[in-house]
Amino acid sequence: MHDDRGITEARLDRFIKDRLVPAIYARSTELELSAWDVPDEPVPAAEALGQNFEPLAQGSAWGRGWSTKWIRLQGSVPAGWGKDPQRSVEVLVDLGFNGQGPGFQCEGIAWRADGTIIKAISPKNLHIPLELIGPDTHSGELNLYVEAAANPDLTQAWSFAPTNLGDKATVGEELRYRLGPIVVAERDITVWELAQDVDTLRSLMHELPMDQPRRFDILRALEAMMDRMDPEDVSGTATAGREALKPVLSQPANASAHNIVATGHAHIDSAWLWPVRETIRKCARTFSNVVALMDEDPNFVFSCSSAQQLSWIKEYYPELFARIREKVDAGQFIPVGGMWVESDTNMPGGEAMARQFVEGKGFFLDEFGVECREAWLPDSFGYSAALPQIVKAAGSRWFLTQKISWNQTNKMPHHTFSWEGIDGTRVFTHFPPVDSYNSDLGGRDLAHAQRNYRDHGRGNTSLVPFGYGDGGGGPTREMLAAAHRAEDLEGSPKVQLGSARDFFEMAQDEYKNLPVWVGEMYLELHRGTYTSQSNTKKGNRRSEHLLREAELWAATASVRHHDYTYPAEELKRLWRLVLLQQFHDILPGSSIAWVHQDAERNYAAIERDLEAIIAAATAKMLGEGEQQFLLNAAPHERDGVPAFAAARPIRAEEAVQVQELDGGYVLDNGLIRAQINAEGQVVSLLEHRTGREAISPDAPGNRLELFRDTPNQWDAWDIDEFYRHNVTAADVRSVTLERGGWDAVVVVEALVGKSPVTQRISLAAGAESLAITTSVDWQEKEKLLKLAFGLDVRADRSASETQFGHVFRPTHVNTSWEAAKFEICAHRWIHVGEPGYGVAISNSASYGHDVTRAVREDGGTTTTVRLSLLRAPQFPDPQADLGRHEYSVTIRPGAGIAEAVEEGYRTNLVPRVLTGGREIEPLFTVYNQAVVVEAIKLAEDSSGDVIVRLYESLGERSSGVLTANFPAAAAATVDLLERPIAVPGVNCGKDSVELTLRPFQLVTLRFSR
Repeated sequence: MHDDRGITEARLDRFIKDRLVPAIYARSTELELSAWDVPDEPVPAAEALGQNFEPLAQGSAWGRGWSTKWIRLQGSVPAGWGKDPQRSVEVLVDLGFNGQGPGFQCEGIAWRADGTIIKAISPKNLHIPLELIGPDTHSGELNLYVEAAANPDLTQAWSFAPTNLGDKATVGEELRYRLGPIVVAERDITVWELAQDVDTLRSLMHELPMDQPRRFDILRALEAMMDRMDPEDVSGTATAGREALKPVLSQPANASAHNIVATGHAHIDSAWLWPVRETIRKCARTFSNVVALMDEDPNFVFSCSSAQQLSWIKEYYPELFARIREKVDAGQFIPVGGMWVESDTNMPGGEAMARQFVEGKGFFLDEFGVECREAWLPDSFGYSAALPQIVKAAGSRWFLTQKISWNQTNKMPHHTFSWEGIDGTRVFTHFPPVDSYNSDLGGRDLAHAQRNYRDHGRGNTSLVPFGYGDGGGGPTREMLAAAHRAEDLEGSPKVQLGSARDFFEMAQDEYKNLPVWVGEMYLELHRGTYTSQSNTKKGNRRSEHLLREAELWAATASVRHHDYTYPAEELKRLWRLVLLQQFHDILPGSSIAWVHQDAERNYAAIERDLEAIIAAATAKMLGEGEQQFLLNAAPHERDGVPAFAAARPIRAEEAVQVQELDGGYVLDNGLIRAQINAEGQVVSLLEHRTGREAISPDAPGNRLELFRDTPNQWDAWDIDEFYRHNVTAADVRSVTLERGGWDAVVVVEALVGKSPVTQRISLAAGAESLAITTSVDWQEKEKLLKLAFGLDVRADRSASETQFGHVFRPTHVNTSWEAAKFEICAHRWIHVGEPGYGVAISNSASYGHDVTRAVREDGGTTTTVRLSLLRAPQFPDPQADLGRHEYSVTIRPGAGIAEAVEEGYRTNLVPRVLTGGREIEPLFTVYNQAVVVEAIKLAEDSSGDVIVRLYESLGERSSGVLTANFPAAAAATVDLLERPIAVPGVNCGKDSVELTLRPFQLVTLRFSR
């Protein structure tokens, strides 16, 4: 037989383009348009509909970036349209959509004249069914509105070129869009169904191997379909065309075909290339689409992951929220994830990570009576090794992500496995092998999911989230048509519509002996997110610690003083605002300027409001008086003041000794001795107790290093390893002594690139660490500033603080997995050591680090720790981080992990000194420094019970006793949502708890009053 495959496929392509698709809407008529331009920020529908609408011509240019235009659509349905049951009448609205994907350009939402939402308008979803519009349509008259958002296309075809479109102040006056046709049209349902048949078969055919008979069976069926149809009468012959395709559409799937659970989804970034205010509208558009589609197809199930987004709908679109609640009750609209937002998991502190689940799951339980059992994070930039324990402590069972498929170097060996965290907790985990959380359920995606699945022979089921995200409108009726056709289709995986819970229960049932992945799931990409947008990261760190203080002192005041009211609602509001900023494109610094300007304003307001709570609570406890008290919110003693208490401090009295040496200075407080040379570098750091030198002879400490930072793509996201090929040392201008005495300070003035830097290197009496404050007026582009310390330590691994513990990473690069971790994340401290000796470096606002090692000619090993201070990416915010910044770092020689933990709190929880008339007794006392209390607060249920969250901090089996210093009726172990659970190793008494904890174990206790 002659091979005419190519000719037939080309014939099919043209038939679809020129004959089939145009016949879906065979006739249409234009609508009359009028419009009102919103002067500034969006307004509610009730306000917009009352404005004066001016005539608007079809095809008009519109849309200054970030503006909103309300368009009124009026007209009538031609007589006789829609009478045939195989034809439906729809309004089609083309706002001027460009060729870029849905969610990254203009968007719209249709409103009825009474101010209720109909559905969204997006590039792949232009239609508004007549029956959805309202009562006027019974008379054939149309009267509706479209709220059109002129969101600029910041993707610029993903060129990563600098753009001013990310700031309303610099977006310009250019009209960015031109209206396409806005018409009332008649849809031929039979032709539309034929188009779905053809699309399913054509996409399947292209995925089948050339040696499979099934591929050619489909080709010949498609050829027969074209032969039977009249190209001049597609509508009249569409039924015959469908009949020709029935035999190949009815062939059942192979018995061994891969099983796919397809769940509707719309991954909406809570801020990214648009501000939060636009995310709120994106959610309304998408969710209105979803509930309308549910009315059409009762089998359609949609997974919605962020409590914050549904909270916005409740606040701003209550009528839509009521419809969503009905669909939740019907089992179609499924809350998933149980988090406040799909947060970053590398940088949030332990308590913040816990609160993502407390607030998220709490919202879903309160509003819908639904408890999410899966953590849902398809797009976050790597996953902390502490997460399995936090997921389980929140009462969840499963974990889902997809982002690790973006790895540059190594491919994860499994798609379904058990993920083990730092404390030994394991959670059932799945990576959808479709490698997408925005699937269209086309043949390419389905075939990729089946081919790519790495657990064949043990498991055979995977999840596919489908739908256009980021304001693209979510799932479409075309996707549902594809799903139904692929339920049992030869050559395709078997597809069933369902929920994430459906998938996990099926997968758990079929796959019993799971492989295990231990430790963090490090994303081998987007390593620059630990550093970009420094002010956002500083605001997060400061807010987390202020929240700790506010809850501690407010809880203490509430227990000690009956006339003080615990500000529960205000604290919840502030926590939720902080949790929002931890979204995986805000805290990582990968959003437009507008987003980070909002974040910095939010952090300023959070600090103001928390300081007011702290001031009120401490004033109540301290009373009136002129005595000075040190308030210690840290879990360790400070200057003789116990943890969680206020008392008169006991400070060292002996002054620091200062000596000039070779143009530099030597600072000595009797505990440590630091030598700073004429270049402002720390060339010696000696601990008197052991006499051990911490600084390497060939690599001083406190080296400011400026690197070229030009990643191949994803500028704000990525640091590529070749940044190390080009480095410039700081140009030091002067090294002077600012003061001696109790706190000796050496000042270093330098220039890095074009950026002035001032450093203050200080040693306080009684301090066991050297403190360095670095102030930078950052004026660079595409540069990376690091602060380096060369340490005379043979460290095979580093320890980095993560949530409720720390994670070890090798310092060598024996394998590609280790080499890929050339930039790592640490919270408040990083530690390197050899048996018997270590060095801890703490920070106040940095997350990015790197640790390297080299063997010297003298046989010793230099381990270099660098902290990443600042970057200067050009996309998506070309002004990122320009201006002034300040960082505090300490270096503590002779430190173990316990000292590193203490140093991290010391750097981030500076004790307050206030006046008053009485001391504050701590609410709790802990008898083992390995047991660290992370949070003290009142219970979420307003009972007045006191909640304590603690963890084992050293990575050892540790015992201890926690004692309440107030009348307690009983103590009990609870989960993160403060529900009773049994916890091995925890023995609760009335007012004390005996603890025998495994390494890094997290425990939450409830003390009834």
